[in-house]
Amino acid sequence: MGLAFLCQFLVTGGVLLFVQQASQRTVVAADRQAAEDARDDLLALHRSGGTAALRTEIARRFRAVEGERAVLLLTDPSGRPVSGNLGAWPAGLAADGRWQIISLYRVGRDEPEPMGVIPIRLKDNTQLLVGMVVSNSLQLTRIYEEALTAAFAISLVLALGSAIMLGRILARQVSDIAETANDVAVGALDRRVPTDGSGDAFDRLGQSINAMLERIDALVTQLRMMTDGLAHDLKSPVTRLISVVEQASAQTADDTALDALEKVHHEAQTLRSMLTTALLISRTEAGFGGDQRRDTDVMELLRDVGEIYGPLVEDSGFALTIAAADPLVFPLHRELVSQSLANLIENALYYAEGGDRIEISAAIDNGDLLITVADNGPGIPAESRAAALKRFGRLDPARGKPGSGLGLSLVEAVGRLHNGMVTLADNGPGLKILLTLRRP
Repeated sequence: MGLAFLCQFLVTGGVLLFVQQASQRTVVAADRQAAEDARDDLLALHRSGGTAALRTEIARRFRAVEGERAVLLLTDPSGRPVSGNLGAWPAGLAADGRWQIISLYRVGRDEPEPMGVIPIRLKDNTQLLVGMVVSNSLQLTRIYEEALTAAFAISLVLALGSAIMLGRILARQVSDIAETANDVAVGALDRRVPTDGSGDAFDRLGQSINAMLERIDALVTQLRMMTDGLAHDLKSPVTRLISVVEQASAQTADDTALDALEKVHHEAQTLRSMLTTALLISRTEAGFGGDQRRDTDVMELLRDVGEIYGPLVEDSGFALTIAAADPLVFPLHRELVSQSLANLIENALYYAEGGDRIEISAAIDNGDLLITVADNGPGIPAESRAAALKRFGRLDPARGKPGSGLGLSLVEAVGRLHNGMVTLADNGPGLKILLTLRRP
């Protein structure tokens, strides 16, 4: 928009400047042409009748109306005035036949006047000065300049006003598209770009985006149906397997068989947990739940998580501390954020060997909610943090520990659902995980 205004400003200024220069040249050119015509007539008369005829013609011209603006002077070979309305030949003026504008006193005038003159040396060494008073022309030129300056100022104001108005119109149309895109990004797949049927570029763009959103909505709906069916089809056999293993464990007294069944039971439960978490991540990354954000007391949420996991944390030899401003209200998906915090606490318990504390805090920074979970364990090297966020990503030293490598992936998906992100940082010592949540 700024570039368009600049182009309009330059074009308008260029046109007005051209008009000003052209009008000035036209006005001055008329006076110059009149002086040149008078010069040609007088030179022709001098060739035919000599100096005497020239003197007579100069006197006649002053008696005529055309003499009101005329400037004429004839001098003898010694430079003394012979005829004309100038008292003397201008000092320093060479009789070279060139048109030039200077200020001179006419006979009977008290103030100098701007004159366009053509000084000529005749064959008998007399000098002839022919010109016109151009004060009226210069005044007209100044009027032109003032009028064009005013026109330029008005055009500048109008151009600026139209640019601002057009900018607001474009900004409103772009804002509608951006708001729709943001709503769709957090799961409101039913949103569409407003169109007015005008057929302009923005209307066609809106129709194209709406067609794309219709297709995305259909695909996501199919994905939801498929994932729901997949969850039912896979979780049901796993649940039945767990039930069968539990029944078999109750019906056998063989210690070896019981150990084997216990291992199968544990792996089946791990498989069911992995399946549940993977489906939850997929649904979260697809934007499901983005429209279920509600204003939530963050401190109350942290206390609830602390009450649930407090005993487990203490049994594991850690101290759990929670810090947040009270009250601290923020729009979020309570269940998903609670699950994310649970995953982060469990990760700290599993991997923060040598640590003795887990700290959870929340604060508002520039309108964003920052939830921090920190421990004082060994932490994660900076070069391995990106791999830790990948789905099923587990660092080599952690392969022998329980878990599926989906805990941080779910936290990252929840962060994206809230237009935010997850950041891993050094806690010196230990690991600090920052979950940033932004308002819709």
